[in-house]
Amino acid sequence: MPAAIDFFFDFASPYGYLGSLRIDAVAARHGRDVVWRPFMLGAAFKETGMRPLLEQPLRGAYSRHDWLRTARRLGVPFRLPEGFPMAALAPSRAFYFIAERDAELAKAFAARVFHAYFGEGRDMSRPEAVAAEAMHLGLPAAEVLEAMKDARWKQHLKDATAAALARGVFGSPFFVVDDEPFWGNDKIPEIENWLESGGW
Repeated sequence: MPAAIDFFFDFASPYGYLGSLRIDAVAARHGRDVVWRPFMLGAAFKETGMRPLLEQPLRGAYSRHDWLRTARRLGVPFRLPEGFPMAALAPSRAFYFIAERDAELAKAFAARVFHAYFGEGRDMSRPEAVAAEAMHLGLPAAEVLEAMKDARWKQHLKDATAAALARGVFGSPFFVVDDEPFWGNDKIPEIENWLESGGW
């Protein structure tokens, strides 16, 4: 079996949300699986000296426009949540707790969180909101709430973030295909070309 594509993202990333809507379908067309790997983008900012897009002159205004334009092209809802960007600790910890049980269920959970945050503009930084999304998938809310406070899952997320940085990940979304890095939602067509051709 060909190696899975690694998909690194932060739940507070609009481009991560947009990328999450397409990468699995692209991979499936070429017989690939996708491993979803949330990490904390703030740690990457410290490494690179970058700032969140909305804090950057010119790029912030452009990004607001581009998120909406891209969502219209894809035919998906997009609402920038109040208080954006959130600290995505709660959903990221919950994701890894769920993924230990069932990787596909964790993907479904991540998709729900992304939709709630960027599709509906709801605050997903609160553990209670995160647990509610997990409950819709049949997971006990109390267990998910406890996991988000558990030192094991706090450390797991720290380790996952450190591992992402060690692999050269610095943005969201960030894809690794056969050890080849691709940064950005706009790289998905190039990823498909890479898979079609076997690389160049």
